[in-house]
Amino acid sequence: MANLRFEAVAEAAKKRPIDVRVPIERPSEYFGKYVFNRQKMYKYLPSDIYAKLVDVMDNGARLDRSIANAVAEGMRQWAMENGVTHYTHWFQPLTEGTAEKHDAFVEHDGKGGMIEEFSGKLLVQQEPDASSFPNGGIRNTFEARGYSAWDPTSPVFIIDDTLCIPTIFISYTGEALDYKSPLLRALHAVNVAATDVCHYFDPSIKSVHANLGWEQEYFLIDSALYSARPDLILTGRTLMGHDSAKNQQMDDHYFGTIPERVQAFMKELEIRSLELGIPCKTRHNEVAPGQFELAPIYEECNLAIDHNMLLMGLMKKVAHKHGLHVLLHEKPFEGINGSGKHNNWSLTTDNGILLYKSGSTPEENLRFVVFIVETLMAVYKHNGLLKASAMSASNSHRLGANEAPPAIISSFLGKQLTELLDHVEKADKKDLFDVADKKGVQLDIPEIPELFIDNTDRNRTSPFAFTGNRFEFRAVGSEANCAASMIVLNTAMAEALTNFKTRVDALIAKGADKKAAIIDVLREDIKTSKPIRFDGNGYSDEWKEEAKKRGLDCESSCPLCFDNYLHEDSVKMFEDFNVLHRNELEARNEVKWETYTKKIQIEARTMGDIAMNHIIPVATHYQSQLAKNVQSMMEIFGREEGEKLTSRNIKIIKEIAERTEKIETFVEELVNARKVANKIESEREKAIAYHDTIAPKMEEIRYEIDKLELIVSDELWTLPKYREMLFLD
Repeated sequence: MANLRFEAVAEAAKKRPIDVRVPIERPSEYFGKYVFNRQKMYKYLPSDIYAKLVDVMDNGARLDRSIANAVAEGMRQWAMENGVTHYTHWFQPLTEGTAEKHDAFVEHDGKGGMIEEFSGKLLVQQEPDASSFPNGGIRNTFEARGYSAWDPTSPVFIIDDTLCIPTIFISYTGEALDYKSPLLRALHAVNVAATDVCHYFDPSIKSVHANLGWEQEYFLIDSALYSARPDLILTGRTLMGHDSAKNQQMDDHYFGTIPERVQAFMKELEIRSLELGIPCKTRHNEVAPGQFELAPIYEECNLAIDHNMLLMGLMKKVAHKHGLHVLLHEKPFEGINGSGKHNNWSLTTDNGILLYKSGSTPEENLRFVVFIVETLMAVYKHNGLLKASAMSASNSHRLGANEAPPAIISSFLGKQLTELLDHVEKADKKDLFDVADKKGVQLDIPEIPELFIDNTDRNRTSPFAFTGNRFEFRAVGSEANCAASMIVLNTAMAEALTNFKTRVDALIAKGADKKAAIIDVLREDIKTSKPIRFDGNGYSDEWKEEAKKRGLDCESSCPLCFDNYLHEDSVKMFEDFNVLHRNELEARNEVKWETYTKKIQIEARTMGDIAMNHIIPVATHYQSQLAKNVQSMMEIFGREEGEKLTSRNIKIIKEIAERTEKIETFVEELVNARKVANKIESEREKAIAYHDTIAPKMEEIRYEIDKLELIVSDELWTLPKYREMLFLD
């Protein structure tokens, strides 16, 4: 096995960047090449069908099934011209990944042959097995029927020889079994609520849509080294491994020169992404060695999430081609930064107004402050739920560490906006809303032009920060489906705006002036939501104590965080806006608890196997070598002189014995703890048991193994070390 490690290191060292074929067209010309976008729709669909489909996409009109056959035929024609032979409904079950079942474009022709055919019925609806996906008990094995239904607001695309149709996934009885169904409902809810509030300022606004710009962080390691680490293969993270002497302490990887192999990978990934309509914009080295980031231009929220799910699958395929493996786990390596997926979220009207951008008139600035404050209200009321939406077994390794947002949700606004809200709360109602735009700063270097400085600074420790014209939710994990957090955030925002409008309308009905009524309610909400505002160091112990005093959710146990989904105010919010019903929330929590348990269970079993079948045999083999050396030295020099000359080896022999004994004991305790936990019937209580008794025991085992790594001969150690995995040439 040690040979495998050194062979993998040697193989990785020999690899060179792969030549990437760059299209002769400009990116703008091949962007969306494999997407059935509006340009393709206009070409392949009859004009009346095209108009009806655009109405569905732009205005939320109900899909008329009578047009489905014509749309399906246009799609089939375009797809077959691109070499497509199969189609699939592409959906997002509660597995954190995507699902697809490929069917060919073939039907009997009635004459003993076959024809290529794709009907509207197959486009609009199919029936996957609902019992075989996580469902939280909603569907039994003998109640297998479920439905996938086309989402026409997210364009169809081609992967290899398959036409992929984005769909929702529901049970036979109508419950959502995916992320997209409740997401679309949440986006509808915030559209209605935000549009109603916008009418106070501009009655011509017809709709409001949520935007999302995600920042995908990830690690890359050589595929040969990955294959020599069973823990990475089975769990996505290293369950053991001592720090490399050099990791990220020199701050030289962040924004550094991108390694050549990685640059080639990024180039091909960007080309493939652009062809699929994913608007990649930014690429760079991240803080930790071996860590990188890709970020697109922001898009409509539903489409952005589809693109992120598509990209994560694409990354794995492209990395494999380049002899690399992409790690999306939030904490694949101990002792260095983990990976997140910052969600930059904003609201925009149908006529292009950014609702989180200050304006040039007092009315525009009043509207700006309304949306800022109601966002704070949404986050304050549901701060525990928002944290739960980003929490998972893997992300819990990252949240609360001094590299990522703390496991307490707060919002950073910056000095100017904080002062503005304080002023609105206390000052006279007249002339309140003159908000400064960006200010210029002239540098004392003649070659450098004037810089425009944002009216907010940045606070990397804030989980929910205002960053100029949007809010950045930084707690989301790199492996997660962004939809989980976007469902919560958009529904909470819809609730806050609806509540705001109800109170303003009540004051107006009593005879109050509209502007005065808005300001009165704003002042109430500024005061109410003040506990969520925090501009200081979110990593400090002082903030943890202060957050408790403010009544914020400070729970850090992942299984207990999930309880927020079933709090009465959460259930009421989801049900009031028809996003999720109580039975769906209960089922989803069953899935969350069960998933948490299974992930820790897999890690525990993997750790026990590696400890007993890799680590202890290697350590004791080295111990035997040292013992033979000690014995030989005593035979040559005599006992007294031999002990003196081999004192270091004797010390190591003893330390190996002590540490291997501890590992054996801890592994046995780990197995017994699992046996006890596995007998618990309640998924919630079982997950809590895994969190409280099994996860800590794994840390004890890891400590002993990492100490052994430092003293066992390097030539015998079977697992690739951090120094070998993290630094790609």
